[in-house]
Amino acid sequence: MQPCSAGKSDTIAAISSAVGPACRGIVRVSGNEVAGILGRVFTQPIRTLCRASRIDAAIELQPGIELPLSVSLWPDARSFTGEPMAELHLPGSPPLIDAVLRRVFDAGARPARRGEFTLRAFLAGKLDLAQAEAVLGVIDAADSTELSTALRQLAGGLSSRISAVRDDLLNLLADLEAGLDFVEEDIEFVSSDETVSRLTSAAEAIAEIERGATARMQSRTQTRVVLAGLPNAGKSTLFNALLNRDAAIVSEQSGTTRDYLTATVRWGRLDVELIDTAGWELERSGIESVAQHFRDEQICEADVIVWCSSAVLSHEEVDQDRQLRELLPTLTRAVCVQTQSDRLTEIAADAVSERPESLDDAAVAGTTTCSDSILAISAFTGDGLATLRKLLIDRLVADASETSELLGSTAARSRTALKRAVSSLDTARTEAQFGSGDELVAVEIREAIASLGEVVGAVYTDDLLDRIFSRFCIGK
Repeated sequence: MQPCSAGKSDTIAAISSAVGPACRGIVRVSGNEVAGILGRVFTQPIRTLCRASRIDAAIELQPGIELPLSVSLWPDARSFTGEPMAELHLPGSPPLIDAVLRRVFDAGARPARRGEFTLRAFLAGKLDLAQAEAVLGVIDAADSTELSTALRQLAGGLSSRISAVRDDLLNLLADLEAGLDFVEEDIEFVSSDETVSRLTSAAEAIAEIERGATARMQSRTQTRVVLAGLPNAGKSTLFNALLNRDAAIVSEQSGTTRDYLTATVRWGRLDVELIDTAGWELERSGIESVAQHFRDEQICEADVIVWCSSAVLSHEEVDQDRQLRELLPTLTRAVCVQTQSDRLTEIAADAVSERPESLDDAAVAGTTTCSDSILAISAFTGDGLATLRKLLIDRLVADASETSELLGSTAARSRTALKRAVSSLDTARTEAQFGSGDELVAVEIREAIASLGEVVGAVYTDDLLDRIFSRFCIGK
């Protein structure tokens, strides 16, 4: 296969409007010979232009029959492709468009290959590789969410974040290498502490993007909400209440739910998979065994974990509840609720000082590890359920927006390079912390810069460009 980058000095042409009849059709022409080709096609000469202009022209399709056109002309490099370019706007009749395109080919242009216009924009530095992929994302968007993701990426949302990190790493590398040049003079251009700090910031920024790429590749049609907590925390009752039907067995006896139950509920436009897990306990084998349980597939794959704590806990249960909540693998995905809040009325007012501790007491003491304030609910009376449902929907929608920062194609292509960049930055930070030498730190920084360059297209091969742009339609 001929590399996409080959023949980029040719003048190319293609239909760039949608297939089929329409009010208007567009034939796009790009290359250094645009003016000469159009001069041979139009019935009247084109005046010399110094800036982008719109002109009226005509093409003689048959003797005595002229087709009027509106032409948008960019005479220099200030165009989408970074070279002279023109768009011929005419009535959107497929036979007319085909006839005009044949005249342009006869005048010296060659047919454009798939994605060749966007490829030329990339090679001219008008777009980076992530933005070029976003052009296809805009075209192929199946809904408003995909369109918004593609538009953000096309506007440079991803590219600007990576470029900012890459620029700082280049500056840090320059400082380190300058210090190596003056090592005998004992001149320090950047301190060890500052090097570690900048490497840490860079690693965290890229790790966040890499997590988004990984999440984007996990194509689940449903979001997962997992209910977890101590035995008899009211999880199964809450499970039934959120489903608005009896799906789980509810009993006063501890340990009624031995495995986990799943059911699907639709909240607005979200299909949510609710998962009711068995009660978590501190087993005889200790905290370590419980930690392994929390790495269980259901917990680790949850989009949101709802940690259920009964409103009335014994002193021993409060401590167990705290220890288990601290073992949640991703605290930012945890929502704490105080279940069975209606049971507080069972405690006489004159015995409040004697009652067992509640989750509120733990929250005041600063022992709760959930990311939100404690929400008191009662599945029995319905109090707080609407608020919990809204909180979960808002969290799921926000998470979906964050993981939609990258197009699926960009995530698939860049995830490995992002992982390599994070690994190199972590190694560089370790080398800097232990004083292994600026030359070793510089080697790892170069590796990270090269990996980030692959994401935005500062480093590329013809094979990579072929794989990306061959998925475009002709005329884009």
